[in-house]
Amino acid sequence: MASSSLYLPSPPFNLKPFNRHSSPSRHSISQHFLAPQQPNTTFRTSLAALPSAKLWNEKMVEETRKKILEKYGNDFSEFIKEPSRKARKPKKGRNQRGKSVEIVEKGQTATEEEEEEKPPRTTHKLLQVLGGKARRRKLLSPAGMDVRPMMQVVRGAAFGILQAAGGTPASLRPGRWLDLYSGTGSVGIEAISRGCSEAHFVEMDPWVISEVLRPNLITTGFLDVSVIHMKRVEIFLDYSEKFPDNDKKFDYVSITPPYMEVDYAKLMDQISRSPLIGEDCFILVEYPTRTTMPETCGHLIQIVDRRFGRTNLLIYGPQWAEKKKRKA
Repeated sequence: MASSSLYLPSPPFNLKPFNRHSSPSRHSISQHFLAPQQPNTTFRTSLAALPSAKLWNEKMVEETRKKILEKYGNDFSEFIKEPSRKARKPKKGRNQRGKSVEIVEKGQTATEEEEEEKPPRTTHKLLQVLGGKARRRKLLSPAGMDVRPMMQVVRGAAFGILQAAGGTPASLRPGRWLDLYSGTGSVGIEAISRGCSEAHFVEMDPWVISEVLRPNLITTGFLDVSVIHMKRVEIFLDYSEKFPDNDKKFDYVSITPPYMEVDYAKLMDQISRSPLIGEDCFILVEYPTRTTMPETCGHLIQIVDRRFGRTNLLIYGPQWAEKKKRKA
C-alpha cells in the first residue's frame, strides 16, 4: 500500500547507496548520506488549507454573539467593528491665491488646518429628584448640549398632573413606566421615586448609559427595579410586538425626544399602534411650539396641553381621568 505524503512525509535525508568496493572519503559519505531532499510541498499546503484553532474559536464566538444579540432585537451589523485604515500622508500644495492647502483628491482641496479633536465629554450635577423617597437626590447630566433633559419645572408640573388625574395626589398609582429617549433618566427615576414599581429606559448613546444613566440609578438605589434598552426608539417600538405578554403593557410612557431629530407625526402614529400602551395608560409628551399634535393617541385622549416658554407639555390619558380632572 503506497503511503500518502499527507500523513507520511518523506525522510529528511536521501539514503543513496554507494560503491562498497571503493574507499569512500568523508566528502563522499556526506554527499551520499547527507544530501538534503526537497521539502514536502504537498504536506505543507494541506496543513495551510486547514483552519487554525484560533480562527475556528473566533467563528464560534461570533456566531454565539450574533444569536444573543438577535434574540433581544439588536442588529448584529451595528456591533461589527470596521477595519482600521492607515491614514495617508496628505499632499501639500498652493491654491490660486498662494495659500497653503491640503490636496485631498484630484480637483478638490481642503485647508491645511486639521480638524480639532473633540473635547472629552464631562458631567455635572445640576438636576435633582423633586419628590418621593429619593427627593433632593442629585443626578448627573452631560455638561454639553448633546443631551437636553426635561426642565425641572416641567417635570414637577407633569407629575403633579399625573398624580391628580390618577386619583392619588400624594403619589403615583403603582405601575410600570416606559421612559423613551431617556438620556439622564430623570423622568423614569422621578416615577420610581413617586411610587412606580419599575421603569424601562430606552437610550441609544452608550456613553450616556455608562457615564450618566446607570450611575444615576445606582446613586438613587433604583438599579434593581430598572431595565435599560440600548437601542433606537423606533427599533424598540417595532420589536415590542415580540415581547412576552406580561412585559408588553405599560401604565405610563414619557416621550422627551430631541426636537429637531424627530418627526412627531410618525412617532405618535407608531406609539398609537404599539402593543405597549395599556388600557389605562398615561402618555407624557414634550414637544416644541408650532408643532401640531394629534387630538388622540389610539384610545387615549388629550387631558392637558400646557406651554412652558418654548416647551409644550401634552398628556394623553383614558376618558375617566378627564372626568376626575374636571371634578377636581
